[in-house]
Amino acid sequence: MSSIKGAFIFPHPPIIVAAVGKGHERVAQATINAAQEAARRIAELKPETILIITPHGNMLSDALTISGDPILYGSFASFGAHQIKLKIDNDLELVEEILNRIEHSDIIAVSLDKEMRKTYQFADEMDHGALVPLYFIQEQYQSFKLVHINYSMLPHQDHYRFGMIIRQAIEKLNRNTVIICSGDLSHRLTKDAPAGYNPKGKEFDEQYVEAIKQSDVNRLLNMDCDLTEGAGECGLRSTVITYGILDGCSPKGEILSYEGPFGVGYCVAQLHLDCNHDIGENSEILEKYIHEKKRKLEEIRKNEDPYVALARLTLETYIKENKRLSMPNKLPQEMLQDRAGVFVSLKKHGELRGCIGTISPTSDSIAQEIVQNAISAGTGDPRFYPVEKNELEELQYSVDVLMKPEAIEGVEQLDVKKYGVIVRSGYKSGLLLPNLEGVDTIEEQLSIVLQKAGILKGENYQLERFEVIRHK
Repeated sequence: MSSIKGAFIFPHPPIIVAAVGKGHERVAQATINAAQEAARRIAELKPETILIITPHGNMLSDALTISGDPILYGSFASFGAHQIKLKIDNDLELVEEILNRIEHSDIIAVSLDKEMRKTYQFADEMDHGALVPLYFIQEQYQSFKLVHINYSMLPHQDHYRFGMIIRQAIEKLNRNTVIICSGDLSHRLTKDAPAGYNPKGKEFDEQYVEAIKQSDVNRLLNMDCDLTEGAGECGLRSTVITYGILDGCSPKGEILSYEGPFGVGYCVAQLHLDCNHDIGENSEILEKYIHEKKRKLEEIRKNEDPYVALARLTLETYIKENKRLSMPNKLPQEMLQDRAGVFVSLKKHGELRGCIGTISPTSDSIAQEIVQNAISAGTGDPRFYPVEKNELEELQYSVDVLMKPEAIEGVEQLDVKKYGVIVRSGYKSGLLLPNLEGVDTIEEQLSIVLQKAGILKGENYQLERFEVIRHK
């Protein structure tokens, strides 16, 4: 019999805690009732350990983190409720077992103790993503230790495999454990939502809730990045880890409540388990997901045009052979004769992996512009480590050829899908391409490009717009 006794999905809005909401929490009464019911069910399971996965703790982009302090604590002081404090013993034995198993994998996970938090200037207290579910649980049950995990920006397959390793550690120690998946859904359901409105918010929430009902893990893993970015969600990666923990447990989802009273989607659910199966090293779900991703990328590469093919071959040659690509024969004449600014973008598992470009031409041809910017996107983008050889087969490329920019009088002449934007103020300037995932309004576009340029909103600046020909 498995040591995993239950798994629950919790939202984490501090406002549903009465001392924080001060009456406003009643707008989300369905969520409160469901959270209390979930807590009651957890109390009945009497877990020795609760393992919580949260989006709002101390996050590293390239590594999963596990809290490593003997005592885990936090309060609602930053939300105006100083009197509510939580203090829970860490299950250090389980933490150590997870980390030991991680060392024998190619996944990166680290234990965050006091010294490491000091190095990264991280907070000492637990985040509200953990505190809100734990508040409801501790109202009804206190006899447990805690493991506190924060997800990363690593791809879904790494989060899922991390979950599988957690399961192995739990079973090895025979630790009666309940899993808490903390996460809100879309933050963009209404015009007065915290992150503004996006129609993709409702679409994401509907797909997520239906996937939980149907136990459709593949649907969750394969959600389009454009949809998740547009929705502004924070719960999907927590969910992926959770289903990794439950791999082989045939989880059946029961939605206890779903609502979006403040423009944010709140889902409370229980995943009913049948874990009476041997734990395998491999996962049919994960293997199917990885195979399908490879198939899609192979299909994209079979159909890539000369612009994208040149960018890909350039970077592959530079990384593998440490030399610049000799210009291929039979390129279209416009690539060899025309001049233009060019941006080369790289994505890995749907996430940006590098993007470098030129506003105006700096080379004798578009082809040469692609060559120099492909190398720079892969090795010189200061936001990322240089691309490594083992990543090349996972990269997806796009090439934007810029039309000549034109000055405009104001934002009313912008169109976030059609036009890119350039802002200039003295020596400062910034550029943002059009039709980017997760950028759906002129306000968002302008905010991002001003931030890139280091220009404050109150400063005087000039606006230019431009169109692009996008090759994918």
